[in-house]
Amino acid sequence: MKSICVIPARYSSTRLPGKPLKDICGKPMICRVWERANQAKSVSEVIVATDDDRILQAVEKNHGRAMMTRADHKTGTDRLAEVAEKFPDAEVVVNVQGDEPLIEPSLIDELVAEFVKDKNLQMATVATELLDAEEMHNPNNVKVVLDKNNDALYFSRSLIPYPRNVGKSKVFKHIGIYAYRRNFLLDYAKMEPTPLEQSESLEQLRALENGFKIRVIKSSCRFVGVDTEEDLKLVNEIYRRGKG
Repeated sequence: MKSICVIPARYSSTRLPGKPLKDICGKPMICRVWERANQAKSVSEVIVATDDDRILQAVEKNHGRAMMTRADHKTGTDRLAEVAEKFPDAEVVVNVQGDEPLIEPSLIDELVAEFVKDKNLQMATVATELLDAEEMHNPNNVKVVLDKNNDALYFSRSLIPYPRNVGKSKVFKHIGIYAYRRNFLLDYAKMEPTPLEQSESLEQLRALENGFKIRVIKSSCRFVGVDTEEDLKLVNEIYRRGKG
């Protein structure tokens, strides 16, 4: 089963302009993400999908692969689908965010393995347990509740489940790494936005509202995505310590 990994990357960022090209120990961040994703054993191609020539050149200069995509895409899923269309022999497409320079390669392999085990699976993602009360109530941390098969019941920026009886259920933070069956991805990108998706501003709710299941892998990994200068300093320090 052929699988590919796509890393959507836009130059603009509200909180950190030019984010994909920010330096992490001598290389642009987008190149660090590509290097980490390329260590996954289950994907045959890792492609940065961008609409900016500066990002394309940076990736190619550092021996990675990048593709130019249209500039008018409204979402990363649309950009992902444009690339997927060019790989008709790929059965699974993994989406890694361009601001995750500490992405764990084995997690990509775990996602792909779910599609090997379950031929009916269309979409999968990742969650990690939240232990800090402040993080639980932070709307920037998206929470997810699961059924007994580890399929998502709902995603929300609010705290779910509500702890009426403390300690009865764990709180899981959703990690924005996705994998899709290619044909489903192409259909998913064409679906109209849905009410819950628009209310929460969470695109994955579109799949649930249309009746599709999303498998959720529980991970103990601690993710440090880069949204601010402080995040960037922390990731640089982790790389300097040789843990990147």
